[in-house]
Amino acid sequence: MIARIVGATLSTQLGQQVVIDNRGGAGGVVATETLARSVPDGHTLGVVYTPHTNQPAFQKLPYDPVKDFTPLTMMTAAPLVLVVHPGLPAKSVKELIALAKTKPIVYGSAGTGSGGHLSGELLKLMAGIDATHVPYKGAAPAATDLIGGQLHFQFAAQITIGAFVKSGRLRALAVTSIKRATTLPDLPTVAESGVPGFEVINWFGIMGPARLPSALVERLHSEITMALRAPEVRDKLLAQGSELIGNTPQEFAQFLRNDIAKWAKLVKASAIKLD
Repeated sequence: MIARIVGATLSTQLGQQVVIDNRGGAGGVVATETLARSVPDGHTLGVVYTPHTNQPAFQKLPYDPVKDFTPLTMMTAAPLVLVVHPGLPAKSVKELIALAKTKPIVYGSAGTGSGGHLSGELLKLMAGIDATHVPYKGAAPAATDLIGGQLHFQFAAQITIGAFVKSGRLRALAVTSIKRATTLPDLPTVAESGVPGFEVINWFGIMGPARLPSALVERLHSEITMALRAPEVRDKLLAQGSELIGNTPQEFAQFLRNDIAKWAKLVKASAIKLD
């Protein structure tokens, strides 16, 4: 969806058609491998997202997630939302942590290795609590069981649980970004709620293959960030609960390195294994 929204405006700016080629499979690995093996002439770019930096902690990939690509920019980022069943006697992150230290609690996610799962494990590690993880085939089924009282909490995207929070079927405690979300300004962050330094974001970025000439990097970065600022693009992305980023290639590259190291450390400390 993000590729199509940005791509339509890029087509107009560049004066040539930007074709969106969906290559599903293996959590983005199939598409990303295609990008890694493409010619570095600026005609093949790839939209990558959160799994690009956490998959290396779980499996050997057919490419190096840093060396085989030329980062252009992170386009969007969005926090997950920590939600609980409204009947749970926890109206804040601190109260949830305190509860977890007195009784067994259970949380659900979209599956092992998903953003919701890793957020739960990061909270356990940083807050010094224990919680049993239950993986589902998607965030929506997990939310359904959370509403039904089978789970105690969940980290999920705003687009997944927003309607449930508005209707009172779930209670939102915090967002996982380091700063408060523009779309949820009244909701505190986990970091400011007793877990300093806690940060998890769902991000989408765009890259080229390795050895993309610097002149092309400069031109493509300029065009993509210009497209992100276009009103028709900005409004559609903000409506999804996304924050527009548009950082430099160097900043995006540094983020990728940091995020890969962060998840490798967590997965090792938590002994997480893919099913």
